[in-house]
Amino acid sequence: MIPGAILAGGRSQRMGGGDKGLLALGPDSMLALVVARLRPQTSALLLNTNSPPALFAPLGLEIRADARLGRLGPLAGIHTAMLWGRELGADAVLTSPGDSPFLPANLAARLAEARGTGAAIAASGGRAHPVTGLWPCTLAEQLDAALASGMRRVRDFLALIPHTLVEFPEDSAFWNINTPEDLARARAMLAAQP
Repeated sequence: MIPGAILAGGRSQRMGGGDKGLLALGPDSMLALVVARLRPQTSALLLNTNSPPALFAPLGLEIRADARLGRLGPLAGIHTAMLWGRELGADAVLTSPGDSPFLPANLAARLAEARGTGAAIAASGGRAHPVTGLWPCTLAEQLDAALASGMRRVRDFLALIPHTLVEFPEDSAFWNINTPEDLARARAMLAAQP
């Protein structure tokens, strides 16, 4: 299995600020549901957040802030995940946003199967989900240089590296909960599950 990192370093401005991953979805928090989806698929799990680590202690995860200061977005979280994965001796690291609680149970296996020598990025409905991917840890220096040059979009970094898009049939599996309306919809979806 491979290590995985949950990226929860954003400011959640569309949700009104704060750490939206701690909002309740049923009896658990949004982040707890992401952890439950990813823990069986990974050898180790990291939470990347720029908030005080004590807020997330109940999750029982290793916690790291971005290696590059300045809240530079998910690309900085992917960089931090690569550095952590390399510390573990891993060839690649899985990343996922902390606001996607419906991830597929076979996410890591499908991405690993398709990866080749580059990155493998989840896609559904013909659309890439660039934060959800399997990244070679050897790209850490290239990504650090890209961040230093001002790059902030994950799609821009993907354009520089070999990668494969891996199509999943479940489009809702990669849905990000960004607004109060999204949160209400996600709560309704969970309540309707058997």
